[in-house]
Amino acid sequence: MINRGRRLRANTAIRDLVRENALTSKDLIFPIFVVEGENIKEEISSMKGNFHWSIDRLDEIIKEVVDLGIRGIILFGLPEAKDECGTESYNDDGIVQKAIRKVREISSDLYIIADVCMCQYTSHGHCGILKGNEVDNDSTLEVLGKISVSYAKAGAHMVAPSDMMDGRIGYIRETLDKNNYKDVAIMSYAAKYSSAFYGPFREAAHSAPQFGDRKTYQMDAGNSNEALKEIKWDIEEGADIIMVKPAMSYLDIIARAKEIVDVPICAYNVSGEFAMVKSAASLGLIDEKAVALEMLLSMKRAGADIIITYFALDAVRWLREE
Repeated sequence: MINRGRRLRANTAIRDLVRENALTSKDLIFPIFVVEGENIKEEISSMKGNFHWSIDRLDEIIKEVVDLGIRGIILFGLPEAKDECGTESYNDDGIVQKAIRKVREISSDLYIIADVCMCQYTSHGHCGILKGNEVDNDSTLEVLGKISVSYAKAGAHMVAPSDMMDGRIGYIRETLDKNNYKDVAIMSYAAKYSSAFYGPFREAAHSAPQFGDRKTYQMDAGNSNEALKEIKWDIEEGADIIMVKPAMSYLDIIARAKEIVDVPICAYNVSGEFAMVKSAASLGLIDEKAVALEMLLSMKRAGADIIITYFALDAVRWLREE
């Protein structure tokens, strides 16, 4: 007897009926970069189709996001001033805090996530407080707590610590609870690798380290058991959602995490992954729509419940065409 698997691949109708995983607008979170100034909509050269937005023009992009049925955004801020300790990051009138309040005014339904990190705010570009040339873990936790409370006060629904300091989730959870923000959720960049795929983002966020690298706090690309350990720790400390970053080269981590965790998993389809598709498509080497949608679907198939992607707007448009 021949096993006839092709029977269920015979036409579009049956393929759609038996498809195990599907991508929708409700799976996607769109990253937005906000900057000080007025009347700014400036394309990010390394991330075509993505922009730096000033607060007064946020209504344009927020309306587009809402109209496309995307339910969440994640905010990244570029301050005017930086210092060694990143103090602007927890200024209640800082760029992200103002953006949160503005988005709240524009849309009462959109879910607002605020990235919690110091690299955009420090003059040295590292993700914490320096002692000599090393990032000091425990003194950084205090700043991360201040940032999280400031974002919660501004109206963020969720904070997303991306720094990879040990103990940060427990510290932030305790700090939020003490300040009466028990309902503000935490999405942990639990398995964030020290990756070569972040290059375009560092241009977009002006966050490249001025010396050294981030290998002492972000994860080594060769390790997978360590990622599961970090994920379990963060859940124990109070993470509501865990993230694997980057996505494409770490689908195995997403799949392994799915087997052991009982919280939602977010995949971050990072800037380098996005830029490679854009560049290859611009040269006529690939079909951008087909490749991008296949990439995003592979993340769902691996086990991601949520995907942060710079393709979010285009992806929904493409899905509506099908």
